[in-house]
Amino acid sequence: MMMLDASLALAFADPVDGAQAAFRASLRALALPGVPMTCPAPLDDIAGLMPATAALLLSLTDGETPVWGLSEGNQAWLRFHTGARAAADPAFAMFVVVGRQGSLPSLDRFDAGQDASPERSATLLIELPGLSGGPALSWSGPGLKSPRTVSPRGLPEGFWSQWADNQARFPSGIDIFFIHGVELIGLPRTTRVDRQEVA
Repeated sequence: MMMLDASLALAFADPVDGAQAAFRASLRALALPGVPMTCPAPLDDIAGLMPATAALLLSLTDGETPVWGLSEGNQAWLRFHTGARAAADPAFAMFVVVGRQGSLPSLDRFDAGQDASPERSATLLIELPGLSGGPALSWSGPGLKSPRTVSPRGLPEGFWSQWADNQARFPSGIDIFFIHGVELIGLPRTTRVDRQEVA
């Protein structure tokens, strides 16, 4: 049986509608931090990528957005569909993919932008074993009328201390999507995260 070249794997059944739906899901996820959103899945499974990761890459990248963290085959697939090129170093990436088997570099290695141009900062797509089941955390900030309990599972030790440093840099700072399967939750740089007190 002949294997399909990764770069030829299909994207959405309807490229325009699929990309727009994924883009809307990403906007809502950042506007409503911690609230799970569902992305449309591409027609083909992309080896090593969760469906929501693939969907976000298809909807958010183009020829002007360097991406770091993809395998050579997946980078070829993305280049075929959107023109996105590979970043040689995470510091130069606009989008960073951290797969389930990959290690997450320290957050200060990514481009946090400048106060005069915060929109140029990196966005991280972090795949996790679950969007719940981890330590209970209190998220607060814009988009949340009251603190929301969120418990993503599988993040490395010290991650939330790094996030506090990132959040303090506002308006600079990175934004994050946590992903599991076809679902994602957004963590924008405006969101403060505190560990919940155990009663």
